[in-house]
Amino acid sequence: MAALFRGSRNALLRWTKHVDFAFASTRSMASKTPVGFVGLGNMGSPMAKNLLRNGYPVIATDVFPESCKELQDIGAQVVDSPAEVAERADRILTMLPSSPNVIEVYTGPNGILKKVKKGTLLIDSSTIDPAVSREMAAAAEKMGAVFMDAPVSGGVGAASLAKLTFMVGGVEEEYNAAQELLTCMGANVVYCGQVGNGQAAKICNNMLLAIGMIGTAETMNLGIRLGLDPKLLAQILNMSSGRCWSSDVYNPVPGVMDGVPSANSYQGGFGTTLMAKDLGLAQNTATNTKTPIPLGSLAHQIFRVMCSRGYANKDFSSVFQFLREEEGQ
Repeated sequence: MAALFRGSRNALLRWTKHVDFAFASTRSMASKTPVGFVGLGNMGSPMAKNLLRNGYPVIATDVFPESCKELQDIGAQVVDSPAEVAERADRILTMLPSSPNVIEVYTGPNGILKKVKKGTLLIDSSTIDPAVSREMAAAAEKMGAVFMDAPVSGGVGAASLAKLTFMVGGVEEEYNAAQELLTCMGANVVYCGQVGNGQAAKICNNMLLAIGMIGTAETMNLGIRLGLDPKLLAQILNMSSGRCWSSDVYNPVPGVMDGVPSANSYQGGFGTTLMAKDLGLAQNTATNTKTPIPLGSLAHQIFRVMCSRGYANKDFSSVFQFLREEEGQ
């Protein structure tokens, strides 16, 4: 008998990493119905993987078929269009780059709403204009479905580790159903109120993030020019009142921290193009609500200029490098 147990243990140890995806959680069988996922980019792919890890069958699609291969290899079913996803799943998540992409995926010729079933829960984790979220919710309601916006904060690293923060807007009665799925992909799930409020919270967060990153980059650059060692300056900032996420967790100066984009030629992370897009959303909503955002507007201009100067595909913390080049260094 002991030998039998030893043999079983050894067999378990020889299993490959892909076996992790085969383990189902202890959720009820009702919870194990397929979940659709549209948009398998840098954020969507790890989010869908975490659904698989938690025992949910995933039916996925992406406009770029090559993006689906890795997920298919670990057990996801891949189909050709969002409409096909809607035919086969009554809970669907979308993670897309922009408002036009969301409109196309939901209302286009091969969109979700062409085949959506009554009672389907639609959760959009894209960062888009709150007005578009409300438009999609109204269109979904006409088809008997429920749409909720649930944009995320945390980036690719948090997506991989299932530590995202979700900001959820929509019908409160549907929040628990959404939360069941979102907790598989994130550490924090916050209900923000009506549809569009999740987007509002995300836009405000990213505007502050952009302003904070520019401030950190300027501060670090000034300190370096004054002769301070950048690691020492970062240490002082992070034990003083100037401490912020950009200085403490995501420092933009190469050599100050490991494991951040500034340590890898600003590759990976959150792209400058995406930050410029989010700041554009903040600018539009501020204009519509007659809200003054002088620093937000200036940050928008800076990141737009960066996009035209070769920084579009670099992490947004490359604003430090941009400032250095602007001063002729």
